[in-house]
Amino acid sequence: MSDARNDAEKIEAFYAKDGEWAAEMRALRALLLDCGLSEERKWRQPCYTAHGGNIAMPAAFKDSCRLTFFKGVLLKDPEGILSPVGENARSACAARFTGLDQIGAVEDTLRNYVAEAVALQKAGAKVVFEKDDLDAPEELSRVLDGDPALAEAFAALTPGRKRSYYLHVGQAKQSDTRLARIEKARDHILAGKNFQGR
Repeated sequence: MSDARNDAEKIEAFYAKDGEWAAEMRALRALLLDCGLSEERKWRQPCYTAHGGNIAMPAAFKDSCRLTFFKGVLLKDPEGILSPVGENARSACAARFTGLDQIGAVEDTLRNYVAEAVALQKAGAKVVFEKDDLDAPEELSRVLDGDPALAEAFAALTPGRKRSYYLHVGQAKQSDTRLARIEKARDHILAGKNFQGR
């Protein structure tokens, strides 16, 4: 079976699941496909793309269903429906929903935001990040200094992946916990992945 066919079946299975936000997820999918986006499987879930880049991704959480725009900080958002996906997010923004009626109420706005995101992608727009204010946790610096292979692999990571390690390791309160997180992440770093193995 081809990878594309296998991915298409997994996407169908993803949307066939029943869950608290199943109807909302299917509504967001229909809207994104109607906007002409391509549907791909990335990070084990559906992702919507155009012009070779990620545009948006719906996701279900405990408290809401969300539509995340990968370059959300570049969108104008005159309706004020977008917010950062987390306190450390620097690019992605999401619209949050707790019912089909909320999606229906802003459907035209979402279509406009998708069109704007596609136009930005087509134009090659990039999110320009200010210099990162995060430093490597002391334990991570020590481990990298003593392990040239790991240091080389870490240096080759994307800035976003490096930042995620700084946050993941640095948020541990105890030095032993920080060292344990580094050890647990070693294989992921060597493979060029983030701390979640993606």
